[in-house]
Amino acid sequence: MPIELVSSTKSFDGLQQQYRHQSAVLDCPMHFSIFVPQKADREEKQRYPVLYWLSGLTCTDANFSQKAGAQRLAAALGIALVIPDTSPRGDDVADDPAYDLGQGAGFYVNATQQPWKQHYRMYDYIVKELPQLVEANFSVSQRRAISGHSMGGHGALVIALRNPERYTSVSAFSPICNPIACPWGEKALGAYLGADTTGWEEYDASVLVGRAETHLPLLISQGDKDEFLEDQLRPEALQLAAEACGYPIRLEHHAGYDHSYYFIASFIEEHLRFHADFLLKNNPVA
Repeated sequence: MPIELVSSTKSFDGLQQQYRHQSAVLDCPMHFSIFVPQKADREEKQRYPVLYWLSGLTCTDANFSQKAGAQRLAAALGIALVIPDTSPRGDDVADDPAYDLGQGAGFYVNATQQPWKQHYRMYDYIVKELPQLVEANFSVSQRRAISGHSMGGHGALVIALRNPERYTSVSAFSPICNPIACPWGEKALGAYLGADTTGWEEYDASVLVGRAETHLPLLISQGDKDEFLEDQLRPEALQLAAEACGYPIRLEHHAGYDHSYYFIASFIEEHLRFHADFLLKNNPVA
């Protein structure tokens, strides 16, 4: 599957790059960003483990790479970063005037309803197509962790809970924890999946945690001044569900922090070190 280099910038002796490719899953061109360290002491055969980052509503693949400040520590630890776009895009891709539906708001689901189902299959893109593409074209291994913010935090939690064999760990900043019971989720899931709410549960972390047979290490960071905390994010629903079934989660509340990338930049080091404990365990840069 060919990929086209769009931009390349040196950062902390690694390369921060953006690529474009034609997605078979999404039936449209897609962009993704990737940071690959360049450790001088790495053996030729060694490959870097990968942290996949899923961004939130209205974001592209550029927000995290430009605002989070993750490259310095990723380079030092020897972890590659892969940042996909948040939805399919293009003139032929269905859209909506609102910011929380359509382009920029893919919600990491496989849509089943018109006019969305032709292109909006972000779940399959993140779980299958993108890792295959990255692992075939870059010096990375099949050791993966996943994280994200807001809508992307929702995506990271759902994807990890449904596919624990594919990831060493999962984390999220300010995730939408219970989308079947919040305005953002009700709108998006209703549009993409239809009126039958039983299908929505496959994309709700607060439901999936109770069904999980494998317990991945799970970290959530939440600011207590987040303007979306009460109505949209509902971390208490996930915490209660996890406690009920004995799924251990680390939910950290941070006083004074909001929903912005200032919050992410403040605690991204903690999340990278959390994932490094599992990505590099007994297999450093392998």
